[in-house]
Amino acid sequence: MPQFTPNYMEMKADDMGASKTFYEKAFGFVFTDYGPDYAGVEGGPVQIGLAAGDEPAAPLPTFEADDLESALAQVKEAGGTIVKEIFAYPGGRRFECLDPAGNRLAIYQTASMPE
Repeated sequence: MPQFTPNYMEMKADDMGASKTFYEKAFGFVFTDYGPDYAGVEGGPVQIGLAAGDEPAAPLPTFEADDLESALAQVKEAGGTIVKEIFAYPGGRRFECLDPAGNRLAIYQTASMPE
């Protein structure tokens, strides 16, 4: 049986310029344009998680941050819409936002392990 490794997530952008600008400002991503209708960010590992429940229905990309409060401020400054303020969960803390195209994203910081 073949082994599969998730390594790519594609999201829709009805305004390519606004979406690219958001991801550049919010996360520091650098895009490679593949014509006017497609841009990609290469490199870096991708992980996929499954969450019980029915919201959001679309895939929920998650991004790890080392300073969640600063990440929240940066996402707001880049024009992201916050749909869930910072909250705790068993693995750490996170918030959720929408990009300019309405894609829902989660930004998290893992819980510190006791020393």
